[in-house]
Amino acid sequence: ANPGGPRPVREGGGGVVGLLRRLGRLEDSRQRAAELFRWLVAPVAPGQFLERHWEQAPLLVRRGDSGYYAGLFSTADFDAALRGGEVHFGTHLDVTSYAEGVRETHNPSGRAVPAIVWDFYQNGCSLRLLSPQAFSPTVWHFLSILQEHFGSMVGANTYLTPPGTQGFAPHYDDIEAFVLQLEGKKHWRVYSPRTDAEVLPQFSSANLTQAELGEPVLETVLEAGDLLYFPRGFIHQGNCLPDAHSLHITVSSYQRNSWGDLLEKLLPAALQMALEEDVEYRQGLPMDYLGYMGVANSDTADARRTAFMEKVQSLIKKLIDYAPIDAAVDQRAKSFLHDCLPPVLTQSEKAQSVYGFPARWQDGGPCDVDILIKKDTEVRLLRHGMVRLCNEEAGVMLYYTTENSRVYHKEEPKFLEIDPEYTDSVEFLLSSYPNYVSVDTLPCETLEDKISLATLLFEKGILTTKNPLVQV
Repeated sequence: ANPGGPRPVREGGGGVVGLLRRLGRLEDSRQRAAELFRWLVAPVAPGQFLERHWEQAPLLVRRGDSGYYAGLFSTADFDAALRGGEVHFGTHLDVTSYAEGVRETHNPSGRAVPAIVWDFYQNGCSLRLLSPQAFSPTVWHFLSILQEHFGSMVGANTYLTPPGTQGFAPHYDDIEAFVLQLEGKKHWRVYSPRTDAEVLPQFSSANLTQAELGEPVLETVLEAGDLLYFPRGFIHQGNCLPDAHSLHITVSSYQRNSWGDLLEKLLPAALQMALEEDVEYRQGLPMDYLGYMGVANSDTADARRTAFMEKVQSLIKKLIDYAPIDAAVDQRAKSFLHDCLPPVLTQSEKAQSVYGFPARWQDGGPCDVDILIKKDTEVRLLRHGMVRLCNEEAGVMLYYTTENSRVYHKEEPKFLEIDPEYTDSVEFLLSSYPNYVSVDTLPCETLEDKISLATLLFEKGILTTKNPLVQV
């Protein structure tokens, strides 16, 4: 339903680029993320969205404001990406069609040359650009802020559909989907999960037929500036009306981010620990258990079966005592940091970090190379959600996102092995954020250690200084 109330005020204008610039003035990256999410679902309050819609029911927001998403992504940006020469069929771009119940992919091999791509479009094919953040600095900036709000990877695809066509068969996804209508309009139908097993599914469905769908719970025409959200498991299909093309971006999150996914990490670790520490888990099974257990014996009344079942229940119940819950959460956080986009720096952040450090070749040699951090230098983390300390067999690892790629998992996870005595200092930096602290206040044993740690973190882009270290 269309929520009432006034439209949100976009103070200062400037579309999405202006919004991102204003968010950059907020000192706390967590606040930036929360404000961007508030803008995404406005005028619905975030609390109301979480209570009534998140993982439960679709939400339609009609804004009557075709410029709400201005500057996020456009057909001109799509064309520019093609002309940049880095878009390849299958890897970055899918050419699709759906007609008379048949869904087809028409990808040639090789580079997506504009003449070929636009010929497909002119002949009624839809174009899906995968990971537009790799080609659009604005989409990259948008998603890199939003990912901290969800604590889960935030991805995107853009879909350009010719008038009077449909590019995809009805299906459900394994992600929470936010459809932002950028240009034109599109007719959408959304259907409830058909069975309990399809509520919040772990994996996306195959293509479905119209006969499998039933009646939609929501049917609408999205126009530029509108938002449609639907949880994973909700079947959906969108088609263009005869009089307009459609460009939308689907922002997605919460793929494989359930309690069950946490337990997949946790239970094997708990069992391994129980086997190491508790002899009861290492004691042998009864010699005759095959004779009274198993499906063939499931209806047999036997005291030995009862005792066996009780023993299994007891061992499973006791397993919680060995469950390394915090360690399992840290492993998920480590995976999330690998998924993350690198942060987009404001001008002041760049000037105060290693990325703006003025080292250069001049007059026959390098100059301004030395990073001179002193005891009274004031420092802080670049972002709150960009680091994670993990205790691992090999030692204490600090995972971070600043050297990630804009292309999903193009780089291996980035981490530093740090001396265990530095963990208190990293935790101190996390708890102090977004305030600056002087290097002298880091809880290391010696001043040399404090400066050494701060310098290491600065060189990796993890720390910024309150003032540039070198005045240019």
